[in-house]
Amino acid sequence: MKRFFQILFLVVLVVGTILIIKQQQTMPYQHDTGEVFGTFYNITYQSDKNLKSEIEAVLKTVDDEFSMYNRNSTVSKINRGEKTVLGEMFMEVYELAQTVNKESNGAFDITVAPLVNAWGFGFKTKQMPTGHQVDSILAFVGNDKFRVVNEGKAFVPKKTDPRTMLDFSAIAKGYGSDVVARLLRSNDVKNFMVEIGGEIVTSGNSEKRLPWKIGVTKPVEDSLSIDGELQTVLNLTDKAMATSGNYRKFYYKDGKKYAHTINPKTGKPVQHNILSATVITKDCATADAYATAFMVLGMEGTKRVLEKHPDLMVYLIYAGEGGKNEVWFSPSLEGKIGN
Repeated sequence: MKRFFQILFLVVLVVGTILIIKQQQTMPYQHDTGEVFGTFYNITYQSDKNLKSEIEAVLKTVDDEFSMYNRNSTVSKINRGEKTVLGEMFMEVYELAQTVNKESNGAFDITVAPLVNAWGFGFKTKQMPTGHQVDSILAFVGNDKFRVVNEGKAFVPKKTDPRTMLDFSAIAKGYGSDVVARLLRSNDVKNFMVEIGGEIVTSGNSEKRLPWKIGVTKPVEDSLSIDGELQTVLNLTDKAMATSGNYRKFYYKDGKKYAHTINPKTGKPVQHNILSATVITKDCATADAYATAFMVLGMEGTKRVLEKHPDLMVYLIYAGEGGKNEVWFSPSLEGKIGN
């Protein structure tokens, strides 16, 4: 009798496995696209049910926290100096931003907004901020200019200078991709690819029943370029990826190139030779923040951070001798670079 039940169990197990495999082979992949955070999203996932309305609902919650263009967002209220209570989502991203700020020696800084605005305005009007103007702005930029305090049982924002502004744009898209990935997993979706403005989270396999292959765009000095040529393709499954680059946002003045990435410590655009930084790790918000930090730190600074964080996989494209593009990638990426 014991032998009979053992055989019965094995038969049920085999049949169940076959049914699961068959279901996965026949279940359709959904393809949802739309606009969010001033950019576009593209989400592919294997499910009998279309989840676009749920996806856009969770993306709206992220927008309501971190958008600088949404007047009613938490960040907009903080920037206007309005008193507001900070929720779990804000605190999750804020604490991650604090961690990356510390680990990157201040290269990632959510208070850099006034400097970005000053230089961005300069790019448009061709009137760059003077050294005196930059120094004046630096007086209210820095991680020590903003903090979160407890009032009763609530978390509330505190600024040491009312002119301090927050900008989560270098982490919010990545976090948005993470939030959508959580939603898909909560709906028992195993195979998916979430992409918001180039910030990506993958799980399982693609429609081709193969691990996801994600392209890294070749840096081209063409601010109008939309569909760029690929530098390489990375085999990316059950990971998140984010890329930051200067090759589409720049300005020349008096023969000198000014990139859009601002060094929070100097208050000026970075001047090193890195064209783009791609980071792969477990979650997209972390990848997003470190990609920005590495654009500030440059090659040697990036390598120093990686000595402490071997879990980060990094792919850097930089301008070599004669302006030719060169590539450096961390040892942890060995075997993940496809054709």
